[in-house]
Amino acid sequence: MTTIDPKKPVLVTGATGYVAAWLIKRLLDEGITVHAAVRNPDSKKKTAHLDALAANSPGIIRYFKSDLLDMGSYEAAMEGCELVYHTASPFTSDFKDAQKDLIDPAQKGTANVLESAKKVAGVKRVVVTSSCAAIYTDAIDCTNAPNGIITEEIWNTTASLEYQPYSYSKTVAEQKAWEIAKSQSQWDLVTINPSFVMGPPLNPQATTSESFSILKQMGDGTFKTGAPKLGIGVVDVRDVAEAHYQAGFNPAAHGRYITSAHNTNFLEMSLALKDKFGAKFPIAKSAAPKWLLMLVGPFINKTLSRKFLRNNVNVAFNADNSKIKKELGLKFRPLQQTMEDGFQVLVDEKIV
Repeated sequence: MTTIDPKKPVLVTGATGYVAAWLIKRLLDEGITVHAAVRNPDSKKKTAHLDALAANSPGIIRYFKSDLLDMGSYEAAMEGCELVYHTASPFTSDFKDAQKDLIDPAQKGTANVLESAKKVAGVKRVVVTSSCAAIYTDAIDCTNAPNGIITEEIWNTTASLEYQPYSYSKTVAEQKAWEIAKSQSQWDLVTINPSFVMGPPLNPQATTSESFSILKQMGDGTFKTGAPKLGIGVVDVRDVAEAHYQAGFNPAAHGRYITSAHNTNFLEMSLALKDKFGAKFPIAKSAAPKWLLMLVGPFINKTLSRKFLRNNVNVAFNADNSKIKKELGLKFRPLQQTMEDGFQVLVDEKIV
C-alpha cells in the first residue's frame, strides 16, 4: 500500500501530450502542483493550453526542460515529488526509421525517467503510460489468447522491429520499466495500458496523434464507400486521464491495468458519428469488403500490408477491463459520446 501526499508536487513527463493534458487538468483541479516536463519550456504556443488550465484551477504548474534521450534531464523536475507520471512516448505511423523514431525514444526514455526515480529520494510511485499494444499486436492475437480475450497476464510476442514497430516499442518500453522497478525497493510501479484513445483534445491544433488522423478520415471522405471492420479497442481520453489519477493516488493500485472501454471496429466507430454528423459529412454507413482492402490497401498506405489486413479486418478485438473497474472504480463513457465529442472539436477547429 503506497499513500501519496497530494500536497507534494507531481511530475508529468510529455506534459504537452494528448493524454497528459487531461491528466494535468485533473491534477490542477484537485489543487495539486504539477511539475510539467517538456522539451522546450519557452515555447508558449505549445504550453498555452496548460497555462489556461492552471489559470482556471486551484493548482499550480511549473515547467522543466527535459528530453527522453537526455539522460538525467528529468531529475530536477522530480525533486520533491512522491508521484511520477511517465506519459511521454511517440505515437505515430509516420516514421522513417523505426529504431530511431519509435523504439529508442520509448525504451531509452522509459529507462531515463525510471533510473532518475531511483536516484531522487522521496519518489514513492511511478505510473507509466503503456498500451494494450504491449499486450497484443493484431486482433487475431485476441482470438488466439486463452478464452479468446486479452488480460493483464499476457505480453505481446508477435510485434517486431519489422512488423508493427509501434507495438514493439510499447512492449520493450514496458518490459524495461518492470525490469528497473524490480531492481529497487524505493517506489512501486503501476502501468496504464489503454487501447486506441479517442475523444476531445485540449490542444487540437498542436495534436499530431494517430487518433486524430483516424478521426479525421472518418469525416473527410476517406471511408465514404465503406469503413473497414478492423477490430480495435477504444477508450475516451478523459477516462484514460482518470485511470492515471486513480493509479497514482489509490494506495491499493498495483501492476498493469487494461484501460479499454469498448471492443469495437472502425465501422462501429464511424456509425457512432452518423446521428449527429451524417447529414454534413461523408460518414461511412457500411463495411468495406475485406477482399477489396486486401487488393488495394497495400498501395494506399504502407502500414496496410496484407498480413495486417488479414489479421485485423473482420477479426474481433476482445479485452478484459474488469481489473480496472473493480480495483480503481473506473467507469467508462459511451462510445457515441467519445466519438461525437472528439469529432466536434475537429469541426469547431475547421480541421474537417
